[in-house]
Amino acid sequence: MNSIVCIKRVPDTTSATLKIDAENRKLDDGNLVFSINEADNYALEEALLLQEEFGGEITLISVGPKECDDIIRMGLAKGATRGIRITPDNLYKLDPYAIANLIAEQIKELEYDLIFTGCMANDDNFGQLGVTLAGLLNIPHISLAVKIQANEDYAIIDRELEGGLMEQFNIKFPAVITIQTGINEPRYASIFGIKRASKKEIRFVENISAQGIKVHTEKMYLPPPGDTAEIFTGNPEETAEKVYEILKTKGLI
Repeated sequence: MNSIVCIKRVPDTTSATLKIDAENRKLDDGNLVFSINEADNYALEEALLLQEEFGGEITLISVGPKECDDIIRMGLAKGATRGIRITPDNLYKLDPYAIANLIAEQIKELEYDLIFTGCMANDDNFGQLGVTLAGLLNIPHISLAVKIQANEDYAIIDRELEGGLMEQFNIKFPAVITIQTGINEPRYASIFGIKRASKKEIRFVENISAQGIKVHTEKMYLPPPGDTAEIFTGNPEETAEKVYEILKTKGLI
């Protein structure tokens, strides 16, 4: 079973101080640490599990700067077969549709049964790549998969809905599946795998210009500060009285 896994290099913004660049179009990444997108890591693990069960090859595809080679190499160290890094000249102007177009052009040259993507990227949260790819390639898709049972011709997939509800689908190959975090336990790369990854192929697609951009970022900015909170002091009886008076003044009680 041959799989393609789309992976993205994203910044870790959980503990960093975020700054916007001088053009107000994107984050200033000078002080940020980058790694593979969380949901994409689960998608890669799902492809590896299927490879262990059915055999086949795994191709990693990433759109981004040359630094994406780091996450591709780590995926190769875990067991993927080869990697493709796409770096268009207008990289920082791309929207999800243009990115999907770039990836679809490379996929058309490959033999595959399944295409995996994460459900969304940690940086932009668009969640559009997988479903757009399916549309461009004219193949079926399932999003937000939380369980996959596969054979060589089709897969039974559990999909997560709102409110704890689930759906189950039977989908024939080829197909696109977007993976929800928590579907599995992503593995770490072994020392042997890291050494072996240095000999695996990464193909570079450069000196091109992405087409089909439909969304342009006009401005990125931090939310304006709102009204400051009023801090009550005193004992519980005093603060309760103050809260009561405010609520009464506003007509809430």
